[in-house]
Amino acid sequence: MSTSSNAGENSEPAAEYAAPSVESPEGRKTIRRAIAASAIGNATEWYDYGVYAVAVTYITANFFTGGTVWALATFAISFLVRPLGGLVWGPLGDRLGRKAVLALTIIMMAGSTTVIGLLPNVDTIGMWAPGLLIFLRMVQGFSTGGEYGGAATFMAEYSPDKKRGFFGSFLEFGTLFGYALGSAFVLVLSLIVGEDAMMEWGWRIPFLLAAPMGLIGVYLRSKMEDTPVFREMENAEQLEGSAMRDLKALVLDYWRPLLTMGGLVIALNVTNYTLLTYMPTYLETQIDMSKDGSLILIIIGEVCMMAIIPFSGRISDTVGRRPMWAVSLIGLIVAAIPMYMLMGTGFAGALVGFGVLGILYVIQLSTISATFPAMFPTQVRYAGFAITYNVATALFGGTAPAVNEALIDSTGNLLVPAFYMMAACAVGLVALKFVPETAGASIRGTEIPTTEVTVINDSGSSTS
Repeated sequence: MSTSSNAGENSEPAAEYAAPSVESPEGRKTIRRAIAASAIGNATEWYDYGVYAVAVTYITANFFTGGTVWALATFAISFLVRPLGGLVWGPLGDRLGRKAVLALTIIMMAGSTTVIGLLPNVDTIGMWAPGLLIFLRMVQGFSTGGEYGGAATFMAEYSPDKKRGFFGSFLEFGTLFGYALGSAFVLVLSLIVGEDAMMEWGWRIPFLLAAPMGLIGVYLRSKMEDTPVFREMENAEQLEGSAMRDLKALVLDYWRPLLTMGGLVIALNVTNYTLLTYMPTYLETQIDMSKDGSLILIIIGEVCMMAIIPFSGRISDTVGRRPMWAVSLIGLIVAAIPMYMLMGTGFAGALVGFGVLGILYVIQLSTISATFPAMFPTQVRYAGFAITYNVATALFGGTAPAVNEALIDSTGNLLVPAFYMMAACAVGLVALKFVPETAGASIRGTEIPTTEVTVINDSGSSTS
């Protein structure tokens, strides 16, 4: 009787295609560079989201006469084109390489964010102002459609199999860093220049900071080779004839990971955009917290989440991804209503409520850069990830702030965000049942990775 590991592992990779070793100084240096190159784009993306979320009152005053809901709807519009970005950038990333596509996406993302800071307002050019803002948000969405999936794939394919959770968690560290940086910058700037100046011109400055962030990202990515996993497939000429030439073939051949990942993304991003993006608006407009107070609360919570992420990612390498997701999803379902009720009691209650929900959310957030790329084989990984992630995010994640605001306005129930979060986490729990465990599994090769071992007996039949 003999045993064989999953087909995705294949044989040992040639030295030039092996993941960098954490045992050597050069290997550690390469991994650190890969982390920086991946995380800077994520930080830039979420810096923009953070700035837009906390500056929504300034955006409303300068571009929309119909109220905050229009500014939030414009935030959601960018997500409608994210699936298109995934359809374009994903296949290109699987054909041309991760590095080339990531260089283009960060240029578009940082460039469009910077131009928002230069737009004339509605009093100057009338309806052209919101029109141009919407266009730039769509450019951001299109570029982001390829950015996150590519960055997560890049990081996962550079990481050693046994430490993919730990190293991948730094991509999400970049997410929270970008968001916290955007929030902190707006807060400090408003304290320096005052509310009137912020409303007139100060809101523009945070958007302009995206330019140097983007340039740093392009520089870091230009210094990296493409991932060892991709270069191995390219050298073996296994990229030709990929299912990504035909979207129908992708759906037919990989429908299970597409559906299961979609369910997890619904839970992830409804929680994400409800808890992070919508929270400043919720605290200010629904429970009458001051703008500065809400920003301070969000920043404290996000810094605490950043501190926890690497430890949570390391734990997932030991206990597995599925247990981490289960704890997070069940915890959020149980805690959502009491924590939102606690938020209505004042600053201290809001800080505790946000902190508890944030910690529960971090448990799943820290694992996604290791979980999602491992749900697809190399030749379709970028496209499968990008398309699935962005379709689910467009439908349920980016719309969450506007949906929450509209439902609260129509029902008067301040617990709507908790109910919405609970429903999304229930969808995630159903999907989790069908997700294979991939902690420690190799993500090389042309088969879907798994930790399951196939045992082949003497008669030729096999069992798992």
